[in-house]
Amino acid sequence: MWWVVAAFVLGLLEIFALDLVFANLVVAALAGAGVAALGGSFTAQSLTAAAVAAVMLLAVRPALVKRLRVQGEYVPTGTEAHVGRPARVLARVDEIGGRVKLAGEEWSARAASPADVFPEGAAVRVVAIDGATAVVAPAQPPPAPDDPTTRPAPGGGTA
Repeated sequence: MWWVVAAFVLGLLEIFALDLVFANLVVAALAGAGVAALGGSFTAQSLTAAAVAAVMLLAVRPALVKRLRVQGEYVPTGTEAHVGRPARVLARVDEIGGRVKLAGEEWSARAASPADVFPEGAAVRVVAIDGATAVVAPAQPPPAPDDPTTRPAPGGGTA
């Protein structure tokens, strides 16, 4: 009976912990209860519970955690998802402030660089979100001086 009580208590602890350690110990306690139900000695019950706990914690738990772990690529959400998105200037944007249309919503905005000023209708891109303000920069950053795509290709044009 004590093994079943222990399993119940461990199950309650798992509800609050949610890390699968106590769930594996529940299985071990129930294995000890099974040996007790078959008339095994307390030593046999304890050894069975310990062996099952070791197997569950060392073999089963890592496999369960790996299987339950979220699979796939990280997808940003909330304001973090707006970084890198294009926006359209609704009211002049400079280092002090302005307004942009971002993902169908009107946002307060400011320029990322004090030298940047964007007139109404300009295309910009969001480089950061600062509270409820979109920090914007030119839509296409200027190419780096050593960027191979800006050098003339043999025979004219760009590489």
